[in-house]
Amino acid sequence: MEITKVGIESIPCIQHIAKITWAIAYKEVISNDQIDYMLDKMYSSESIKNQIEVQGHQFILANFENKSVGFASFNIKQSIPEKIVKLHKIYIDPDQQGKGIGKSMLQFIMNEISLKGVNYLELNVNRENKAIGFYKKLGFNIIAEEDIPIGNGFFMNDYVMQISCL
Repeated sequence: MEITKVGIESIPCIQHIAKITWAIAYKEVISNDQIDYMLDKMYSSESIKNQIEVQGHQFILANFENKSVGFASFNIKQSIPEKIVKLHKIYIDPDQQGKGIGKSMLQFIMNEISLKGVNYLELNVNRENKAIGFYKKLGFNIIAEEDIPIGNGFFMNDYVMQISCL
């Protein structure tokens, strides 16, 4: 498996993985209308380009057997006095889950941020998402609940989870 940092050249690949992953990951959690709305809002070419070029998100791709099978994005969160890196996205092709790809991607991120004096890696996860067990198994702890309005009458009902990088 190979994990690499990528930029706007990988937008079509990111969009493809997001589309196939969201259809399965969220089908029993949120409505199809909300899935469509959020995919359009967060994964349009313009949105991803803005995340990379304006918001400073670093995207990575995981390639397995010559195929892109997962992606993640992260950046340093504006938090004082602690340095927190926010994991914004991590998605693995459903046909490739259970092969250690997600764990390898998180290890790649932890290695990237360890040299920057980061205290915590933090993420949001839908409170009904089965991935919560995966994050707990890796050492993440639930530190808060958030209900975030995202427009069009939709909300993200999330747990905030954190792992120490110290």
